[in-house]
Amino acid sequence: MLKFRAGTVLIKPLYTLGTALCLLIVACACSKGPDTYNETSPNAAGNEAPVKTEVEFWLTKGDKSQLLRKQSVALNFSNAKNANPTIEVDPKTTFQSIDGFGYTLTGGSATLINKLSETEKDKLLKELFGSSENAIGVNYIRISIGGSDLSATPFTYNDLAKGETDEQLAKFSVEKEQADLIPVLKRIVAINPSIKILGSPWTAPTWMKTNGSYIGGSLKPEYYTVYAQYLAKYIQFMKSQGITIDAITPQNEPLHPGNNPSMYMAALDQARFIKTALGPVFKSNGISTKIIIYDHNADKPEYPITVLNDPDAKQYIDGSAFHLYAGPISALTQVHNAHPDKHVYFTEQWVGGPSNFAEDLKWHVSTLIIGATRNWSRNVLEWNLAADQNYNPHTDQGGCTSCLGALTIAPAVSRNVAYYVIAHASKFVKTGSVRIASNVVSNLQNVAFKTPEGKNVLIVCNNNNVETPFNIKYNGKIISTSLDKGAVGTFIW
Repeated sequence: MLKFRAGTVLIKPLYTLGTALCLLIVACACSKGPDTYNETSPNAAGNEAPVKTEVEFWLTKGDKSQLLRKQSVALNFSNAKNANPTIEVDPKTTFQSIDGFGYTLTGGSATLINKLSETEKDKLLKELFGSSENAIGVNYIRISIGGSDLSATPFTYNDLAKGETDEQLAKFSVEKEQADLIPVLKRIVAINPSIKILGSPWTAPTWMKTNGSYIGGSLKPEYYTVYAQYLAKYIQFMKSQGITIDAITPQNEPLHPGNNPSMYMAALDQARFIKTALGPVFKSNGISTKIIIYDHNADKPEYPITVLNDPDAKQYIDGSAFHLYAGPISALTQVHNAHPDKHVYFTEQWVGGPSNFAEDLKWHVSTLIIGATRNWSRNVLEWNLAADQNYNPHTDQGGCTSCLGALTIAPAVSRNVAYYVIAHASKFVKTGSVRIASNVVSNLQNVAFKTPEGKNVLIVCNNNNVETPFNIKYNGKIISTSLDKGAVGTFIW
């Protein structure tokens, strides 16, 4: 099955290429049956009698018979021996720190959430961003700076009549975000004050562009400093609202000028913009918000490497961000190896509707939650948080017409595959966790973390076509378990 994002020429990897089963080993709660507010609350441990176990195990199956559900099973380390494949977790070998897991809170997502009743809104946001037993603990979100293709219409914070300019940014205004996005963000920050927020613009104001349009065109060099000041004003305004922007990317998908909105920005242009304008403007204004470059597909690792090869630009850059509509996830390691002093991020991947839950679960867990973090990414973000039953809202003439949200709000809330993909990591791999070593055996894709509290989290993806027994080895002892085909689970100890 091929899946395309509307307006993008890039192809999601084929599901048939060996991605048969996924197990995710992260402690997180689950639900049975239809996942709406009218059914069993997600992330419930179930009614089974508690058992004495050293390792918690949470499970999602492709047939939805288990949805992020804690298992009542005794898993205790011992000196037992068997012939099963063994994943050994080594906490002494460490890799990158983890910033978090989450979604893009598009303008459309914010509108749908904000239309919920106060009770439903409060319940949903606490479930998504809270730290209670029934919450999934999302700790990283991405937002658009101005409109995205999942806004109802394109817009920026300095839209002018044709022929007008505003180099002093006297007409700069974030008023359009006051209706939905900012109120929702304020609630999120109140629930999780330490949440990390990444801002990405889809376009500069049209009067700054070569074609004067929301779609395509490039940023005129004479407006580099003005645009940098525009981004600085945005960060300062959000700060005045109690919302800290942890990082920005200068341009979403800079090599894809066909989206609505969009803007083309070549690698050398991005380097020039950062070293001559964005970096110096941030520095002179005392802005500590990180600058993360690229924010596009893994098929062009030469783009971020080119930018980072410019020492004058590199001094202002925190790292590089990737999507995976084309190219291999291993490209993240290629960029890491070229510039190991800079970080790597994974900032977008869609689920095309209607979803094949089992196949999407397998691919996204194995390729992103596991694959991106094993390739040095400090985060994993799914696109997008919420849409209605018709994949709305979105812009015309280039907006995504079949992007399935992690939630469908129509107006009842239901949870889709991306909800479980992210929740399996976000609930237990907290900000400040560190990836630790684990070996891959017998098509059991996996990744392991040590949390700030000292817990171990192992995420495994079983790419076999049958139920597969396996061991988890830690400090010389093992536990033995198995996972059905297509299952995703979480083990924590």
